Amino acid sequence: MRCSILPLLASLALGGPPITGAAADGDRPNFVVILADDLGYGDLACYGNPDVRTPHLDRFASEGIRFTDCYAAAANCSPSRTGLMTGRNPWRVGIHNWIPMLSPMHVKEGEITVATLLSRAGYDTCHSGKWHLNGNFNLPGQPQPSDHGFHHWFSTQNNALPNHHNPYNFVRDGIPAGPLQGYSADLVANEAIDWLRGGRDLEKPFFLFVCFHEPHEPIASDERFTRQYARFEDPSQQAHHGNITQMDAAFGRLMAELDSLGLRDNTLVFFTSDNGPAITAKHPYGSAGPLRDKKGAIWEGGIRVPGMLRWPGHAEPGLECPEPVCGVDLLPTLCDITGIEPPKDRPIDGTSLLPLLNGGTLQRKEPLYWHFLRAKSEVKVALREGDWKIVARIDHPDLKPSGGITDEDVTVNKTAELTGFELYNLRKDIGETTDRQKDETARFEGMKEMLLKKYHEVREESPVWPAWEWPKYESQRIVWPDYQPLRKPPI
Repeated sequence: MRCSILPLLASLALGGPPITGAAADGDRPNFVVILADDLGYGDLACYGNPDVRTPHLDRFASEGIRFTDCYAAAANCSPSRTGLMTGRNPWRVGIHNWIPMLSPMHVKEGEITVATLLSRAGYDTCHSGKWHLNGNFNLPGQPQPSDHGFHHWFSTQNNALPNHHNPYNFVRDGIPAGPLQGYSADLVANEAIDWLRGGRDLEKPFFLFVCFHEPHEPIASDERFTRQYARFEDPSQQAHHGNITQMDAAFGRLMAELDSLGLRDNTLVFFTSDNGPAITAKHPYGSAGPLRDKKGAIWEGGIRVPGMLRWPGHAEPGLECPEPVCGVDLLPTLCDITGIEPPKDRPIDGTSLLPLLNGGTLQRKEPLYWHFLRAKSEVKVALREGDWKIVARIDHPDLKPSGGITDEDVTVNKTAELTGFELYNLRKDIGETTDRQKDETARFEGMKEMLLKKYHEVREESPVWPAWEWPKYESQRIVWPDYQPLRKPPI
């Protein structure tokens, strides 16, 4: 499969000499990566949602490439963000689940992030929004955003608390910001805009990583956006859809700021989500579109997400690309564009997308792979090669839902074996309804062998964490908005 691109990349290592860290700063592109939280494959109008209004993201999709087969690196938040930042399967890094506050689990200082690589090459860097790569956030003993390459950061450990409205748990460059007025989507966008205007080194190219909290629960949305959905009886549905529209508006302001500062033409912008929709008892209105299951699952609904890339003069406007791409591809892609040498002392699971953008085909050395033994689905691992996806179970009962780390976690992580394999043709069966292993015997056996090899390789590299009892720090501090008691169960 091919995605075409306008032939204007000679200055960026395609028709001429590669750009390196020594190239003139004015020649190097800026990068903005924007991550939504629990935004499902079917939650945007440009991905087929008939109800949710997302005019700014819809326009953005028309200005660049919309990927139909874009994947998160994992089925929930911390592992997915880890893959995006390191280019590595999060299980290799030791991020086995979402990270609660005070957890010993974290992305270790020895891991190399895309922000670290770009910072070393002369880029200014900023993180605004949800971090979720450590438990001891803004506490001693674990790396903070500044230790992973971000010169400026305005971040929360996990969710905005007590909810999206008037949060009090943001930290700016190691100093608690205190109680803030407004909604988290606006606060995160405002910080990014302020940094673009004057907080950064204007003589350097930049990498901006914006991590919205929306539409992760507990959802709180400005009435300006919820009233757009007054036709829906359930206030929870109004809040959910309004939350996405509110994030869309914040995204639109950020894109407008790039335009007003004259940064549009030399800035690659990538928008995606950390995992599929969290369809919960309190907020059951997220959409995975035609995909099977939701956040936490290794089925497509848990890992396939919206993905859009704009790079004026380079990425062809309005292009729809069916090539499978993944969060782990970000690091090698930005390294390829800038000429930065990616790490050679560890496996990098992603592949540079630059050949694909240049109208060629993407040649992966290894198929895309997911490894999540705490998955809420019965299948825990998956591998995709071309149109085909193989999944497998483990020979152990499901681990009980928890943010803690148990002795059972350690045992399962290092001893569980694969069983219960199934094979699907995603091009013909996007809903994963028909197991094809019996009529595709040779393909099934070949992909099963690849899956087993990758599973044991990743399991061997993965660190083991000490047992830790989850204190439920966050759940004790959440305040559910007033609409919640009024909510009626969906019919």
